[in-house]
Formats: sequence, structure tokens, C-alpha cells
Amino acid sequence: QIFQPLHTLRSAEKELLPGFHLFEWQPALKNVSSSWDVGIIDGLSGWTSFVDDVPAETIARRFRYDVALVSALKDLEEDIMDGLRERGLDDSTCTSGFTVMVKESCDGMGDVSEKHGSGPAVPEKAVRFSFTIMSISVQAEDEEDAFTIFREQKPNSELSCRPLCLMFVDESDHETLTAILGPVVAERKAMLESRLILSIGGLQRSFRFFFRGTGYDEKMVREMEGMEASGSTYVCTLCDSTRAEASENMVLHSITRSHGENLERYEIWRTNPFSESAEELRDRVKGVSAKPFIETQPTLD
Repeated sequence: QIFQPLHTLRSAEKELLPGFHLFEWQPALKNVSSSWDVGIIDGLSGWTSFVDDVPAETIARRFRYDVALVSALKDLEEDIMDGLRERGLDDSTCTSGFTVMVKESCDGMGDVSEKHGSGPAVPEKAVRFSFTIMSISVQAEDEEDAFTIFREQKPNSELSCRPLCLMFVDESDHETLTAILGPVVAERKAMLESRLILSIGGLQRSFRFFFRGTGYDEKMVREMEGMEASGSTYVCTLCDSTRAEASENMVLHSITRSHGENLERYEIWRTNPFSESAEELRDRVKGVSAKPFIETQPTLD
């Protein structure tokens, strides 16, 4: 064991570290680095354009999304096994068909500036992007219905909420937010089209992930969906009414917005195909003025 090349010893050593887990994606994730032993990475990795004058190494730190999810699942390993036992499921037959529901949250953390000291010059505001594993269910091979084997008892607690990315940025700085969270969104998109193979309870099992963005407040939803800020005449992040219309009619509202529609409206705002005046154009896009970059699905938390 001792007389082995250094790299072999290094990899053996890594496997003894807490938080180290071997996993695989089938098919392999697109647009995501293939190194599996990543720790905390620069928040701008995966983004090629230049962002502002802030030194890149000070602006954000994050985990790779899939690595963070693996770590969260391994933390829940005992709960998953208990859930299988409680449902009377034979864990040796339940190796596939696991579904994980993830709630994403993002919010500003206010002013975090150093009041004294001589650290690097960074913006005074910070934003935290995090996620919570809400539930895990499994569809056994010979069963029609899926069984829920884990449900988070305190989904809004600080204890179940796992930070993914911390960034020095004001939550209303759409461009920098897009630059930092763009790669996170790309990783999330890649994971939707693949299955995670991970050892839980001594057996390789396959997991699919679904993401719900219900942990955003209105300000964040507006920012991520490219809508005007909260002082806009367009009062709602789900429909197209103005303040005047809403005050006259509190009943006839329907959820009309979708991420795709906001993208189309941004293109109209950008290109102005009908050569309209600023007012007419604004009325046409109903308050969409920047390119949306995170799909925030309005679902109940």
C-alpha cells in the first residue's frame, strides 16, 4: 500500500475526506466541467464575458450545483433508507425511479460592507442563492404509484436550506446577477436531462431532479424575469395589469406570464420591430425591460 505512485495515494486520501462522494451522470452533463473532485469554485467560472471592474476572485464563491445536490442527498442517506423501510419496500429492488424535488431560493443579504479594515474593495451588498430538498419519492418497478419516502418537515428553516452561491452584488444589478447565476442555470438545465447515479445504502441508485423556484420574493422574481422594479405601473409579476386596472377590478386576474413569453417580449423591447415610441413599446411589453435568465415557476411552497 505504501509504495505507490503519489497520485494514487492522493486519490485514496481524497476518498477519506468528509464530504467526498463518487457519483456519475447518465448521460454526462453538457456544459459542465468533468472534474468530480471540485470544492468551492469561483462564482464566475463558466462565464466567459467580462463583468465590471470588480476583481473576479472577490465577486462570488459557489459549489458546483450537482456536487452540492450529491452532498445533500448523502446527508439524507439514513432518512432515505428509513423511508424505504417504513413503506415496506425492499431496498435491493429500489435502485431506480427516485425523484427529488428541489426548492430554490435567492435573496439579498443587505449591506455587508466592512466598516473598518483593509480588505479588497468589493460592492457593499450581497446576495445568497440556496436550495432545499423538499421531497424524495420512488416508483418501485412493479408499482403504479410513486411513494414519498422523504419530506422535509421544516422546509422554510435555515437548517434545511443549503447555500449554493454567495455573491457580492446588489440584487437589482441585473447584469452581474445574470453573469454569476448564468452558469448555475446552465447546470440546472443539464441536470434536468440526465440521471444521477449515486450509492445510497450500499447500492447504486438513480435519481431525477425537478426544480421549483418558490423561494424568491417579488423583487427577486422581477429581477430574474427581466421585469421592471417594484415601482412599475405594471403591478403584478404574474399578469399584465397596471395599477389603475387592478384598483378598478380586483377579480378578473389570470396568471398570464411565462418565461418564454417574457423572453419574446424582451426581444420586442430590444428590437422595436414596429418602430413605436417608448410609451407604446412599453405598453406592448407590459413592463419587461431586461432579458430574463431564471425561470421562476409560480407554484405553491
